[in-house]
Amino acid sequence: MALPLLRRRSETVWKNWAGEECHPRVIERPLSRGELVDMVGIAASAGRQVTVAGSGHSFTGAPMTDDVMIDLSGFSGVLDADRASGRVKVLAGTVLEDLAGELDDLGLALPNLGDIDCQTLAGGFSTGTHGTGEDFQNLAAQVVDIDLVTATGEVVTIDEGDVQLLRAARIAIGSLGVIVAATIQAVPAFNLHREDIPMPLEEALSDFDRLAAENDHFEFFVFPYSDTALTLRRNRTDRPPAPRSEVEKFISDRVVENGIGDVLLRGLTHFPRAIPGVARFSSRFMAQGEQTDTAHRLFVNERSIRFNEMEYCLPREEGLEALALVLETIEEQGMPLGMPVECRVLGPDEAMLSPSFERPSIYVAVHQHASAEWERWFRELEPIFTERGGRPHWGKHHTRTAAELAPLYPDWVAFQAVRDTLDPERTFTNAYLERVLGP
Repeated sequence: MALPLLRRRSETVWKNWAGEECHPRVIERPLSRGELVDMVGIAASAGRQVTVAGSGHSFTGAPMTDDVMIDLSGFSGVLDADRASGRVKVLAGTVLEDLAGELDDLGLALPNLGDIDCQTLAGGFSTGTHGTGEDFQNLAAQVVDIDLVTATGEVVTIDEGDVQLLRAARIAIGSLGVIVAATIQAVPAFNLHREDIPMPLEEALSDFDRLAAENDHFEFFVFPYSDTALTLRRNRTDRPPAPRSEVEKFISDRVVENGIGDVLLRGLTHFPRAIPGVARFSSRFMAQGEQTDTAHRLFVNERSIRFNEMEYCLPREEGLEALALVLETIEEQGMPLGMPVECRVLGPDEAMLSPSFERPSIYVAVHQHASAEWERWFRELEPIFTERGGRPHWGKHHTRTAAELAPLYPDWVAFQAVRDTLDPERTFTNAYLERVLGP
């Protein structure tokens, strides 16, 4: 097989979810494991750099390249499933929404999910995608083995027989090789009862520990410049599904929250002084409601509004103070940030580069509409997180460098040793990885 690796295609453009783009030399779309192995081997022998494109939901430059990009959209679906053990082998390019549906057909489910499910499985766990729940972990913690194509064109399986290697590979941001498939530890399918309850922000903060302990999956949103939080409480239940009607979902999610919300946010880009008043007005319409449905349908929310996001994972004891200071700073400086700030809680895990590595954590996320300036404001807020030991989400905006990140991860040196073993020539890198992991 001969790839056009030395011929740049000026028309080749790849865009991520937020609209940022790169111009790869070539985008390859293998349809079989053999094709993928050949592509990687040829690229590596030619001295090319290789990145892998998932669904493009990462806000960072993790998949960006001007060299060789591999699109694994052809690697989708469940390969094998053991219902008794709950272990399911899944191709790397499987979108989480599709995976959740296939698992449901098998009577299985993921124990925890984020509120967006358009990521691919490999892209999701490789960047530390997570949900919420103090007794639960991120997506990577559910991975028990990984099939990886290395720079030599060899397929290696990393499993629980080499715990150290698996702990490195679970969250590696694409730096160790091209993931072909992974086995996940699923659980028996379950229903969730979800309650959306507005409450005073001060009460949400003071009662946070109680609410996190009493609910399987607890989180809340708060508009800057307002004093009302919308708490989301999801709990496992034996109740039968009682979902909202399709008409109600269409009007609430698509028309009001995403449709009208998107138009309003675009308008506020041109009238930033109106943001505080609109935020306070919008907070009055946070609606109380409840529903029961299959878990994967209630973990996620419909998100068609395009935005930029910075999210930091903080030690549990530092998280609420950081959140309060973020809101205070936005208001004091009059920052034109009109989208809600999100607060979630998560248990510790063992992946070497996991933001929640070996510590109970609170995640705080700041958002800005894609049509508005974001970088200046995120940079001004970022020290609030970094001064409290915050670790950035690998798929969200941040300015941290390898030198700054290394002290935050106790197994940083061990991870670099794995990287030196699996990719000594740095085939799997780009500008982003050189910044956050080193050359």
